[in-house]
Amino acid sequence: MTQIGTDIHVATQFLEAGNVVGIPTETVYGLAGNALNPDAVLTIFRVKNRPAFDPLIVHTDSLIKVEQFVTDIPEPARLLAETFWPGPLTLLLPRHDRIPDLVTSGLPTVAVRIPNHPLTLGLLRSLDFPLAAPSANPFGYISPTTAQHVADQLGDQVPYILDGGPASVGLESTIIGFENNTATVFRLGGMALEQIERVIGPVAVRTHSTSNPKAPGMLSSHYAPRKPLVLLQPGETPPFHDKAGALVFREPFGGIQPDHQRVLSPTGDLNEAAKNLFAHLRTLDSLPVEMIYAEPLPNQGLGWAMNDRLRRAAVQP
Repeated sequence: MTQIGTDIHVATQFLEAGNVVGIPTETVYGLAGNALNPDAVLTIFRVKNRPAFDPLIVHTDSLIKVEQFVTDIPEPARLLAETFWPGPLTLLLPRHDRIPDLVTSGLPTVAVRIPNHPLTLGLLRSLDFPLAAPSANPFGYISPTTAQHVADQLGDQVPYILDGGPASVGLESTIIGFENNTATVFRLGGMALEQIERVIGPVAVRTHSTSNPKAPGMLSSHYAPRKPLVLLQPGETPPFHDKAGALVFREPFGGIQPDHQRVLSPTGDLNEAAKNLFAHLRTLDSLPVEMIYAEPLPNQGLGWAMNDRLRRAAVQP
């Protein structure tokens, strides 16, 4: 039976025994296992029903530890790490052979980050191995932003969930790699492009891949509710539909029942909207509606990443 609590020692015992646990981060909740133990990593894939060609992110608590799992840290990557870690930024770096192929899907790079959550940082400091930790949800579904979301979705497959409260960012980390010495964003996320470019200058953006992704979270269809989701064009309003739900930025639509709508931020705050995005999608998915209309966000700050998630959620397998 799944336990939910705040005891790092209990979580440590499960992880050292090769089990998986739910962990809080500032982005979303993760499903964590020993990144150096192939059996534990296989359990992550099995519990999530995640395809083995989709690589995982390795989490640790210091740049010194990261250096044990990679063979090189380019200067722009080191500058980003020193500026933004701990935080919602993942770096793709050349992997050391200590990291199993299963974690990287056989790729020559490994995705690494230091999460900004006191409970999980305390947990990582207590371990002598890093944690592989994708989002703690069935593959392709809405990412969890509370411990209860994890319990609701994965149930008894996860023996323990560390409860760190609601995720403060609510979007997965931004992933940056370095191709031919060019910084490239492979996944838009909780670190805004503007912040990154202020530190290292212009970056390329390449976020979609239909198969064999180079980084986690690049598959075209992802982060999706069970109900069909229609992403509207900017300024477009949905047709009247008494069985529809709506995800809106600031104000509800006129042609959809008010109790079938969720507002991301009445004040137009993109950070508040990001924090609410997955929780509101999950609520809409549970309502007696046949489809969900989603209003796009302004293409600035975290709006880019939220629109990316909505586009992927709207792609039907």
